[in-house]
Parts: sequence; C-alpha cells; structure tokens
Amino acid sequence: MSDFIQVMTAIDSEEGAQKIARTLVEKRLAACVHVAGPITSTYWWQGKIEIEKEWTCAIKTRKELYGDVEKAIRAVHPYHEPEIIALPIIDGSQSYLAWIEAETADMGNL
Repeated sequence: MSDFIQVMTAIDSEEGAQKIARTLVEKRLAACVHVAGPITSTYWWQGKIEIEKEWTCAIKTRKELYGDVEKAIRAVHPYHEPEIIALPIIDGSQSYLAWIEAETADMGNL
C-alpha cells in the first residue's frame, strides 16, 4: 500500500481552486497542488444533467493526512457535496516522494 496519494477535487472558480491550494499548502497538508482549468464537467445533480465549467485541484500528500485534507477542503468549498477522491501514488521518483514527505511533515507550530 502506498504512503502517498493524490487527492482530486473540482470547484466552480479559479479563485476557489487557488484558495483550496493555498490553504492546504499553508497548513502543510499538501506539498503541492496543481490547479487546472477551466474544464467542462457533465454530471447528474438533483435529478437533472448539469454542464458546468470547473477548475480541478490535484493535491499531492501523504495517505495518513487524507482525513485532515478532506476537512480542510470542505471548510472552504462552496458545494453541498464536493468531489473529494484519493488515488494512490503507486510509484514515483524517490526524491520527489521524499520532498512530499518533507513538505507535509508536522512543523510543530501550524
């Protein structure tokens, strides 16, 4: 089982995506958050198909931090039920994974 994950979420504005990114990095819950968009999302919501522009956040972190990452996203996310999913990082550059580990370490004062 991987110690590292990439958490994905989508939100309706670039500003909102940047707020999520900054919040997670400042709290050292993520080493890095890539923000991409706009994209077009098509989905069912409350009995009808919706088509909306969104921005995605690809959050690089450690598996043990998932619960805190989810709470932090929900605290700033405007959606009633935001997409928050975690994908295992099954392999990667050892130096990059060590960087994720170092940047998400408990700093004692956060």
